[in-house]
Amino acid sequence: MLDMLRLRVLDAVARHGSVTAAARELHYSQPSVSHHLARLEAETGARLVQRVGRGIRLTEAGLVLADRAAEIIGRLDSASAELAAHVGLRAGRVRLAAFPSALGTFVPAAAVRLSREHPGLDLRLVEAEPPQALAMLRAGQVDVAVTFRYATAPAPTPAEEDGVRLTALFDDPGFLVTPPGTAADGSPAAYAGAKWISGCDRCRGHLLELCAAAGFAPSIAFTTDDYVAVQAMVAAGLGVTVLPGLALAAHRHPDVRTSAIPGSTRHVFAATYGEPPEPPATAALLAALADAVP
Repeated sequence: MLDMLRLRVLDAVARHGSVTAAARELHYSQPSVSHHLARLEAETGARLVQRVGRGIRLTEAGLVLADRAAEIIGRLDSASAELAAHVGLRAGRVRLAAFPSALGTFVPAAAVRLSREHPGLDLRLVEAEPPQALAMLRAGQVDVAVTFRYATAPAPTPAEEDGVRLTALFDDPGFLVTPPGTAADGSPAAYAGAKWISGCDRCRGHLLELCAAAGFAPSIAFTTDDYVAVQAMVAAGLGVTVLPGLALAAHRHPDVRTSAIPGSTRHVFAATYGEPPEPPATAALLAALADAVP
């Protein structure tokens, strides 16, 4: 009986024309590939490869078996994909990392839709700011990361390179948040002399860019990525800040004033890692997120 693993080795050698390239694709050592070819020859009783100079080529018997191997592997992989699509959404687990204001707004709606359409799926949620969420994604700890990038930031960031794929969800506008009784002015320049409150690293960088464009460096008195605490401090007159629309949608302090800041936008994405197509459970979660965006 032919061994599927060895057929995959023969198929890779046939497609690439070398043991080295086949070993690289299969993540094997070169001696391991050679060993599997030798074992396949022993199993079939046929000479499948021959040396040509410093390389190898398939014999006629090797070409015949390689053609059949490609057909067998293709059918097996198709059957596995079809079975995953049939069974994968009735059981299993899918994991999502998202920043706080996403978890406080559209992610729960996506979770409800996913549960309603695929009740067998076990959705796991974890709170994480974009750098941590992307690190978890690349490490295989989550299947999808909801992240964001400000419009003024360079694209892509290093953490978003090398296999990370971004699906755009929506644009989130920024707002100047000021204490009660202040003028409704969307320009940070009007508060150049005020104390400022900053958030996460990406939000702090965006705040510094906005203020620099307005001609001043902000005096940052407090730093917290808790948007509830930020608004409470602003309402108490301890400073002013910039918050994205999602944070205000998740929680709005009744005593703060807000005004839109022209040019202050962050792009919100769903990030996945690896080559397409997505596993069925991941694809279902992406669809639920896209359907739930504000």
